[in-house]
Amino acid sequence: MKLFYFHLPTMPFIKTPPNAIPRSTLLENKSLKCGPRVTVYSVNGDEYTGEWLNNNKHGRGIQVWKKSGTIYNGEWKCGKRDGYGIYSVLVSNTKVYAKKYCGEWRNGMKQGHGTYFYHDSAVYEGEWSRDQRCGWGRMLFNCGDVYEGEWMKDKEHGLGVIQYANGNWYDGSWQEGRKSGHGKFYYHDKCQLYEGLWVKGEAKCGTLSNFGRDDSTSPTKCSIPEVKLKDMETVLQEAQSAHLDPPCKAGVSNTWPAGQMWPA
Repeated sequence: MKLFYFHLPTMPFIKTPPNAIPRSTLLENKSLKCGPRVTVYSVNGDEYTGEWLNNNKHGRGIQVWKKSGTIYNGEWKCGKRDGYGIYSVLVSNTKVYAKKYCGEWRNGMKQGHGTYFYHDSAVYEGEWSRDQRCGWGRMLFNCGDVYEGEWMKDKEHGLGVIQYANGNWYDGSWQEGRKSGHGKFYYHDKCQLYEGLWVKGEAKCGTLSNFGRDDSTSPTKCSIPEVKLKDMETVLQEAQSAHLDPPCKAGVSNTWPAGQMWPA
């Protein structure tokens, strides 16, 4: 009996390759900015040095705008200034940057507490909302006047006190940047105090009294006489109502539902 041996060919082991990633995807992933980076330059000359997330400036970073000569050093979120940061401008004919705003940002705008330095040496420190002074703040004007109080839409609005450089001061209500409502105005040179109603920056009706007249540098010749009215408060209220209440038209009553505007 004879035995026969057959040699079968060895089957090659084929390793299944992993799913190949397209070259375009690899290049895109390499170009995606994420995490800390060295300075990235733009075509227009702007440059940014700092952190990234999904191709957006995110974290801490410094942005330089070449054309405007401005620089921002602070926090970013999704490509916009968000958090605390300092915004500076390049001084003309120099290589020195001067602070313009330092404080809080949100969604690329001044929001929260911050200090703004104006070109005429005026300074504002206080609350901001959507790039405008809004809330409580203190403004030092270049003439030496100082206002501290409420703001709305970049104007004095609400309760506030202003101290003038000449010694006068006003303490009271404001509306759209002007004295409006009840307030007190002190005349430093005459040592007199006016207290009453203001409308669009003008004193309309109130009382004027001596306030430390003996210490006045230029007192009036005569002292203000004492008012002798049986009911001074009623007289003042009637005078003030003439400025506050809309004029009565023929055939139209002075009473009007609350919350509605008076007819033109």
